Amino acid sequence: MAAPADPAVSSLTGPDVGNRRLLIVDDHAIVQLGLRALLASQDWVERCVSTVDPARALELSAHYRPHVALVDLFIGDASGMDLCEALRAQRPEIAVLLMSGNGRVSAAVARSVGATGFVPKSWPTEKIVRAAKLAAAGARLPYTPGSTAHTSNLSFREVQVLQQIAAGASNPEAARALHLSPHTVKQYTSSLYRKLNASNRTDAVLRAQRLGLIY
Repeated sequence: MAAPADPAVSSLTGPDVGNRRLLIVDDHAIVQLGLRALLASQDWVERCVSTVDPARALELSAHYRPHVALVDLFIGDASGMDLCEALRAQRPEIAVLLMSGNGRVSAAVARSVGATGFVPKSWPTEKIVRAAKLAAAGARLPYTPGSTAHTSNLSFREVQVLQQIAAGASNPEAARALHLSPHTVKQYTSSLYRKLNASNRTDAVLRAQRLGLIY
């Protein structure tokens, strides 16, 4: 079977992501099958594949070209961190979310292997779906326990506006880039300030960086 075409992750012109491909790597069959069923049922997911084997994960990534990979920190005797690094070396555009049931990873180490964020398996299903969706949209997620609430509270559009602000775009420029009206962007900006407890654009960017939402 030929791999489907790989649309650019940054080409997000609608109110939602769509036609995204996901890869799940977890050696717990129940977790793997559960996540696969959950994510495959989302209307923005084109295909979701899974495996218990790191070597097979690289094969699946090369064939299906997933936009997002959810990788367990410990895959049998193998390291999810090593697999994250290998996946990113193979395809730098892939977003890798590290997962764990009881472990954690420091932000510095996770960033060093190219991970986009960390997803505790204890999260409710809707938060796991949101995390995968944000990663598919090109957003980064926090690694620290204290900042997870901010990510779950930000809407998809708010994350897009936040990224535009961080890039130095004015409200009219962000509106053009996101195909929104300047008034709508202003509303999203005000909502961001409130959720991040920020007083202005610079403060919002700094707070978002400290939370690991953007880099």
